[in-house]
Amino acid sequence: MSQESSHRVVVIVDENSNPFELGCATEIFGLRRPEIGRDLYDFRLCSPAPRTLMRDGFFTLTGVAGLDATEDADTVIVPNRPDVEVPRRPAVLDAVRRAHARGARLVGFCSGAFTLAEAGVLDGRRATAHWQWAHEFRTRFPAVRLEPDVLFVDDGDILTAAGSAAALDLGLHLVRRDHGAEIAGIVSRRLVFAAHRDGGQRQFIERPVPDLPDESLAPVLAWAQQHLDTTLTITALAARAAVSPATLHRRFQAQLGTTPLAWLTAERVTLACRLIELGETRFDVVARRTGLGTAANLRALMRRETGLNPSDYRRRFGPAS
Repeated sequence: MSQESSHRVVVIVDENSNPFELGCATEIFGLRRPEIGRDLYDFRLCSPAPRTLMRDGFFTLTGVAGLDATEDADTVIVPNRPDVEVPRRPAVLDAVRRAHARGARLVGFCSGAFTLAEAGVLDGRRATAHWQWAHEFRTRFPAVRLEPDVLFVDDGDILTAAGSAAALDLGLHLVRRDHGAEIAGIVSRRLVFAAHRDGGQRQFIERPVPDLPDESLAPVLAWAQQHLDTTLTITALAARAAVSPATLHRRFQAQLGTTPLAWLTAERVTLACRLIELGETRFDVVARRTGLGTAANLRALMRRETGLNPSDYRRRFGPAS
């Protein structure tokens, strides 16, 4: 990796780990970014053994670093494996505990929450895991505040994601947290994946076979994104989609797992972040161009959505940074 990348991400791969989540981590944190002009992370894989048999014997991983690679990692992604009833190796749990003790950021994808809980770092903390393991997780780790019906949980220095594709959501959330909305948008476009699905969205979304030929929200979403600076009511969106407000609400819940208002707010905050990153310093202008109305409303919603107020966001992600 380029020496420009100072944040080191290390993935611990253990026996029977899932290849999919490993691939997600590699795609988001490990690939070179010529479209950005620099590498975002220093990325490494490590394992407690010289040869690691992946899930169901799909393939054997060799040639990666040992667990000592975690000792200087800024972010450690812990093993996720479907055999949640099998205890994790003591060496892996010790590496996780040491990383946590020195202040590294810990990430668990899917069943990775079991690794974190078994290491004892999740007691009293918020976390999520794949919905099918929620009962077993609660039974084994009652001290953890499990939120089983969300895509991911950001609890500061420990972050967990639900199964499979939610690893991409959490990965992009981390890129956004580390590098801002504009860079996260570039990475998501390369992945051909939604730039932002809020962590509070439901894991499992019912997708019944439609009776109508096309009930996609894509046209109205694209139209709304081009008109964020205008007054967009639910009635106006429904009219654009040629449905009733109630039907529009049901389609948002079914297809996106959120409400029209929550989606609009998230889109407006994302646009506000990009304007600030591109150098707009007048927060009243940012509020007006994004449809958020006032600078006070901009401050409140940016803090809620990103954890930073506009001034802090500018210092962290603005052009001067």
